[in-house]
Amino acid sequence: MTGLGPKTAVEWLVSVAPDPDACRWEWERNPLGVALLPAGRRWDVLILPGELGYPTLDILARLIDRPGPVLADFGDSRMGFFVPPGTVGRWIGTGVRGAGRGTWIVVPYPGRAAGGVRWLVLPDGSGTLTDPALLELAMHEAAAGIAREGDG
Repeated sequence: MTGLGPKTAVEWLVSVAPDPDACRWEWERNPLGVALLPAGRRWDVLILPGELGYPTLDILARLIDRPGPVLADFGDSRMGFFVPPGTVGRWIGTGVRGAGRGTWIVVPYPGRAAGGVRWLVLPDGSGTLTDPALLELAMHEAAAGIAREGDG
């Protein structure tokens, strides 16, 4: 899935950096193609294990036209769903980690492959985020599907 384009996504992402111009300059020239950006300003990130994250993303894609940005790490062991700021502080869920205010996340340059982390859903640049209630619903449905498969 892609968004409006890498440049629009870049502008939205670097807007949270302490020095957006310096961040953009370094990011575009970094051979690893990643930047460290603060969570909790424009978004929080809920981090799910990959075995739950992929079916959750499939269900979300059926529920809504476009989920918010989603990252996957190397080896697909974890996925990060971008949700509204403040979500992590209110989230109660087993096995789900969160990055909110006071934490930083590794973010790949939009539209460019990076070594350890990649976009599954590219930011659209407009600030689209995944609704936490829909994410929770999709997670429950995905977990139920995994449990059914385990029973079979």
